[in-house]
Amino acid sequence: MLKKTSIVPGVLFVLLQFIRPARNLTNDMTYDITTKYSVPVEVSDILNGACYDCHSNKTEYPWYSYIQPVTWWINNHITGGKGHLNYSTFTKLPVANQNRKFEQTIEQVDKKEMPLESYTYLGLHKKANLSDDQRKIIIDWARAQMDTLKATYPADSLVVKRRQRVQPKN
Repeated sequence: MLKKTSIVPGVLFVLLQFIRPARNLTNDMTYDITTKYSVPVEVSDILNGACYDCHSNKTEYPWYSYIQPVTWWINNHITGGKGHLNYSTFTKLPVANQNRKFEQTIEQVDKKEMPLESYTYLGLHKKANLSDDQRKIIIDWARAQMDTLKATYPADSLVVKRRQRVQPKN
């Protein structure tokens, strides 16, 4: 009886290894943040090491990402991260949204909400364990991009307009 109860989970585990989500490897740079904004090497190194795995169309997958169910967990992080901010499609956004994304970057990095703890614990993704100096570099860079936008566009065009709800007719 013990053999049967241990064989079934083992077989299921092996079968799960054949069910894989698509990999995030397109790396289309058409609307990448670097096509419009200055990204110094120092900032680029930080973004590549700490942000791009979940916030771009090019993920560098660690060895353990090939094991189910970890693959699904990582894919969920990538999908969620790109849903909030995707540096690979950044310039496709309206300028007000781009400005807001810089503002959110400042908030998230300053509050140490990004990178996620789950991305860095157990010594995983050492490059994403940002020092205070690295955080300051990202924050200063994002503020500079916002200043550039303010100098380039009218103030009202940098505010994300709230959608008005359509009231149903009675």
